[in-house]
Amino acid sequence: MKNLKTAYILLWFPKPSETFIFREVVNLKEMGLPLGVFSLYGKLHRGLSQEMQSASDGVFRLGVPYLKKAHKDLFRWWKKEPKKLMGILKSLFVKPYYGLEKTGENLWAFLCALHLATRFKEQGIGHIHAPWACGPATAAWIASRLTGIPFSFTARAWDIHPPDGALKEKIRDAALIRSETEYNMGYLAQFAGGDTQKIHLTYNGVPLKASHEGPVSMTPPYRLLALGRFVRKKGYDHLLRACRILMESGLDFRLVLAGEGPEKRELKRLTKKLGLGGRVFFPGFIPYDRVPGIMLSTDIFIMPSVVHATGDRDGIPTVIMESLLHRIPVIATAVAGIPEVIKDGKTGLLVPEKDPHAISKAVRRLVEDRESALEMASRGRALVRRNFDAERNHRKIMELYREKVVSL
Repeated sequence: MKNLKTAYILLWFPKPSETFIFREVVNLKEMGLPLGVFSLYGKLHRGLSQEMQSASDGVFRLGVPYLKKAHKDLFRWWKKEPKKLMGILKSLFVKPYYGLEKTGENLWAFLCALHLATRFKEQGIGHIHAPWACGPATAAWIASRLTGIPFSFTARAWDIHPPDGALKEKIRDAALIRSETEYNMGYLAQFAGGDTQKIHLTYNGVPLKASHEGPVSMTPPYRLLALGRFVRKKGYDHLLRACRILMESGLDFRLVLAGEGPEKRELKRLTKKLGLGGRVFFPGFIPYDRVPGIMLSTDIFIMPSVVHATGDRDGIPTVIMESLLHRIPVIATAVAGIPEVIKDGKTGLLVPEKDPHAISKAVRRLVEDRESALEMASRGRALVRRNFDAERNHRKIMELYREKVVSL
């Protein structure tokens, strides 16, 4: 396992909304992988589950304090490898990054990589992995080019839609690329120049510990739930408009819209405008260890994801699998990798994106046929247990690391 001494590079760790990455790190460590986590940003304090809080120590973080030292690492590498560093700069910053956020993230990743490259050499790191294809993979790629240590990365959702300017080069130089959906396998192949053998499907792992079945009483007022970050790609405005249609049709329901994010104020404004004040509730962010409780008081979970104008979209939202594990019927849009879990009419209901009428009809269909809704949810739970078992999927990742990294 010595050659597998691995560094995971992330922007934040642990992060409340990235439970799938947290679980991967924990499980791989328990399986014997010598793994250290390196964070490009600082430490998060809010919204962490108790388990995340206990794992927060031991992470190497750069963050704002590194600004005072970055110039020293830049000078050191410029003196040591001027041609190599110039080549990296040309590869990295002559291409578009689709917005200030990604441009800034990649610039910061470049600076952090100069320090991490030295640290990885000193610590005897044999493999660098980035769980996201954007800034973290940029840092992994640069550190790899400076040191010769093989690197890999995982492609998920917004990190490749739209792609940053160096995605082609990162795929070219990576020892291994992991895709969390079948949907992205073909997409990534477009940037691989025919070298698709290094791209592998590794579904996220979901803890399959005993999950209580939700009672799903399907009696008025029907209890609807949507849970996620309040960003435009989640499509929650379309869900609120669907709720207006349901209200006008006389359906008695309550929607819990749980989460935080930049669209919160707009969603609350729209709720008021649509006259849904007594039917839609905003409890805020729900820590991971409290999710089961809210699931057990739900009749239908709804994920109205959309493809944003920028190209940003979901992968497979983990909360869909968590809902099915509690045998909660799911309505979702046919966006990105979601149809790999929600098979229309079999494991849940799929509706077109940005279609409030379709959402409202799907809600009506489920509340009017509880038996069919529960049958779909049960089949969905079986699919999740089959395809998203955390232990099995993380063992597959371990084997990929052994096969594709140690052999180099």
